[in-house]
Amino acid sequence: MTAPDEWDLLEERTEYETGWYDGGYDLLEQPDGSRKRYYWADLPPAVVVVARIDGSVLVDADSGGDAGGDEDRLLCVEQYRPAIRETHLELPAGIVEDGESYTRAATRELEEETGFRPSSTALLQEYAVATGVLRHDRGVVYAEGLEPGERELDTNEFLEVTTVPVSEALERAREQPANDSTLSALLLAKEDGVL
Repeated sequence: MTAPDEWDLLEERTEYETGWYDGGYDLLEQPDGSRKRYYWADLPPAVVVVARIDGSVLVDADSGGDAGGDEDRLLCVEQYRPAIRETHLELPAGIVEDGESYTRAATRELEEETGFRPSSTALLQEYAVATGVLRHDRGVVYAEGLEPGERELDTNEFLEVTTVPVSEALERAREQPANDSTLSALLLAKEDGVL
């Protein structure tokens, strides 16, 4: 295995900046002496929220939700993703703002997107995403004890809130079109025994 000090950074260049991310490349001298550009996109950290709602709590029918029943459910959102031109069933998620912890960001994003505020949160995992091309970290937060809050969508969010029974969540997330953030978050939650 090569050590980081066997790679010499010759140049770091940002080629473009957007409101969402910056993009550019690093010119590196590799351990064999050859030079290569490694392209990257730099995004702020994000959080994905696995939010468990008690089965006796009813999700507001106007938000597209389902009635609770006996089984606990997970709060989800359905949204169109313009970059890939598909509508996905996803867990609530969003950008971690400067100075926020993953759990604080999860609380804020969950309330903004779904109208529910958790009484308890726990960071399940922090990890780097798509390390071959992205400079981007993600946190997965488990939230429970949900209480009605105030929904406040961003100007680019057109979401429908829904719920999925906990027992069906992983199966539903694997249906096409599937996405990485929802699948990985549910797998971590299951592995940690919270689902």
